[in-house]
Amino acid sequence: MQIGLQIPSFKYPGGTAVIRPKLKEIATTAEEAGFYSIWVMDHYYQIKGLFGETYTDPMLESYTTLGYLAGLTEKAYLGVLVTGVIYRHPSVLLKMVNTLDILSGGRAYLGIGAAWYEDEAKGFGIPYPSTSERFEQLEDNLKLAKALWASDETAFEGKHFSAPAITNNPRPLATPHPRIMIGGMGPNKTLRLVAQYADACNFFEGAGKEKLQNGLDTLKAHCERLGRDYDTIEKTSLGTVHFSEKDTVDSTLKRIKELSEMGFTHAIFNMPDVYKITPLETFAKEIIPAAAEL
Repeated sequence: MQIGLQIPSFKYPGGTAVIRPKLKEIATTAEEAGFYSIWVMDHYYQIKGLFGETYTDPMLESYTTLGYLAGLTEKAYLGVLVTGVIYRHPSVLLKMVNTLDILSGGRAYLGIGAAWYEDEAKGFGIPYPSTSERFEQLEDNLKLAKALWASDETAFEGKHFSAPAITNNPRPLATPHPRIMIGGMGPNKTLRLVAQYADACNFFEGAGKEKLQNGLDTLKAHCERLGRDYDTIEKTSLGTVHFSEKDTVDSTLKRIKELSEMGFTHAIFNMPDVYKITPLETFAKEIIPAAAEL
């Protein structure tokens, strides 16, 4: 089982001036600790209620942040968990992902989803279409990524976007391309898109074991209908570990073992007090080595 770190908060003691050096410390410590991946969210507002925060609390733009982390790290994979399709034109998004992949030495994921934070979009003046249209935009993004990464140049005409002469120069370093991860557990649309287009899925661990298993079973059924090998899809989860409160090393390892038994191979965790660094050190000493044996 691989272990990943999501950094969802930039509210650190010391304020704005501390964000840059603290991120450097978090990222370099996480890589030294053996974390397989490092992730950030794609938001402009903070999520209301996340770790007690408000929507006006500090939030950084995701791809700029990953560009900084790419220059600080050498091994950890980097991604957005997950990119909202409403925030960037698909052609520009793919250029951003290509750039991240090249400057990280082939370590980028394209994490992507249909977006959900309506208040954030409206507050920033970003159009927020219906759910059905956002999923159509998501499929356009996925089709464009597949078409572009299959060649040096392509002409694309989707349902909502077109790109008559989009180029792939320089090509990403990841082979055959950056891994496409779709976030979400929707049985009809999301998991069908995973089976059809993605290299990885991401499920919310907090949904509970029954829903996680149902999601995997549904994904497998979609794969069977589409002729896709279910085992070629990387199964990832997102959860939270807070050692300062109820979580312990033993309880965390139990959760990881249960995820592994269901078929997950990559468990990603938020840590509300990660800026203290000690949670990363605990993972390094007691959790990552044990998880590697699963």
